[in-house]
Amino acid sequence: MLLQAIIFITGGAILALELLASRIMTPYFGVSLYIWTGILSITLVSLALGYWAGGRLAGGKKGRAPQPEKLAFLFTLMPALAALAIVAACLAYPYLFYQLARLDLVLGAFGACLILLCVPLLATSAMNPLLVAIRLRQTARGELADAGAGRVFFISTIGSVAGVLVTAFGLIPYLSNFASTLLVAASLAVLPLILLFATSVKVAGRTPLAATASIALAASLGLLAGADAYTGRMWPASYGGMTWQREATYRSLFGTVKVLKSEPLENGQFQRIYFQDGLIQNMVDGDNRSMSLYTYALEALSFAYRPALRSALVLGLGAGMVPMRLAGRGIDVTAVDIDPASLRAATEVFGLDRGKLQAHQTDARTFLRSCNAGYEVVIVDLFHGDGVPEYLITRDFFHDLKRCLGPDGIAVFNTFADLDYPRTYAHFLTTLRAELPFIVLYRPDYGPAARHINSFVVASAKPLATPGGVDTQHVPSRHYDTLAAMLRAPRPLDQELLEYGRVITDARNTVADDMAASQIVHRRSVVQALPAAFLLN
Repeated sequence: MLLQAIIFITGGAILALELLASRIMTPYFGVSLYIWTGILSITLVSLALGYWAGGRLAGGKKGRAPQPEKLAFLFTLMPALAALAIVAACLAYPYLFYQLARLDLVLGAFGACLILLCVPLLATSAMNPLLVAIRLRQTARGELADAGAGRVFFISTIGSVAGVLVTAFGLIPYLSNFASTLLVAASLAVLPLILLFATSVKVAGRTPLAATASIALAASLGLLAGADAYTGRMWPASYGGMTWQREATYRSLFGTVKVLKSEPLENGQFQRIYFQDGLIQNMVDGDNRSMSLYTYALEALSFAYRPALRSALVLGLGAGMVPMRLAGRGIDVTAVDIDPASLRAATEVFGLDRGKLQAHQTDARTFLRSCNAGYEVVIVDLFHGDGVPEYLITRDFFHDLKRCLGPDGIAVFNTFADLDYPRTYAHFLTTLRAELPFIVLYRPDYGPAARHINSFVVASAKPLATPGGVDTQHVPSRHYDTLAAMLRAPRPLDQELLEYGRVITDARNTVADDMAASQIVHRRSVVQALPAAFLLN
């Protein structure tokens, strides 16, 4: 029974590591199709090699199967080797992954997967055929028709399910990815010691095995205890001519939100960054006043097309700057965000007053499906990883959005338009136009060098009226001229913007490759601009 319990735990460790690896890698390499291809392919290759290697070890040399004590030694050694490999990966990745990402995102992602997953998954998966061999040697010939393989792999697979649940609901919301990964290593390292000292199972080489497992356990727990000190060596970090420290961290199943605070400037003021999974979502000053252009652009466009605005829905909360600015002007605001970490950070750090608006922690798609409120303006500011999730830019999503608008309602989008990869944006615009045919694009002029920047779209089911004048006196001076010039120069859709665009639906999404190419470009610019400390989550 103990051997089966160990297989259950190592099966859980396999999926726990895969889940944690995806979260560790996201800030460095993004969440594009190419990155997930790396994670899944390296995982499957490592498992396949592990099953093969375990079978070879169980078969012995020249067809002579090892004695049961030798099989038990090999079986018991594997968790200790996996734990040592995980510790080595944790020592390396905070500093190495940043360099891999800067060299090449796709190849770097494959390399990062190898470092995090290859040896641990190979070692733990090799235990399955080894246990089958042990059971075969312990059982009378013919008693087990499949040599117990079905039962072994069943237990391992159920353990994998348990590993996902424990990691998702027991580790990720409460511990850093670094600490969670080391906890998995410690759990593996203790298994050989339990088998050696708590049972009467005969194992060859008990002394070197105990020493290896003890070293692995000590290394795992030691680095776990010093996790903050080890990763804290990367702080303070320099960015934008200022020095930054971590002020707060909020974790959830949907990502990690970090609040970064600058050292005081000469006038005693400081700045904060709302940072989520590798992206700067907003910057604010010491008075919680947004320093990001998009905050004021979304507000200005809403009032330009609906001067008597009374009700607004904001999809995507971030630091809460946009909904709070609208609520401060007497607008009835509803804000929606799927991530509880965003709600907590906005409320506890960035001054979101839950009493001045309605805040819902739910998926934007789910909210729109039951929305019949007739909002005058719906602001769409939805990002995850390197862009908007694919299921939030389909015709089905825009159909639900149209139903949520009032008779003369408008939708205002915060997007990223990459002029070097126009096909991705053409897909978005073509799909949006299928439901909201009257569209105007606004794009700030930062010069010809600025290619992948915030661009704003106003869309409606009815012809858009000429936008009215907007009071921009509240806009910070650093953005005033840029915003005013942008509002004076709307760009209607033309063939150049729509060329090669295809309608995306839930059932037919054929543009993943175009989107992945654009996301890779954006993530590369992020990695080149930010310090390594920002990306470690």
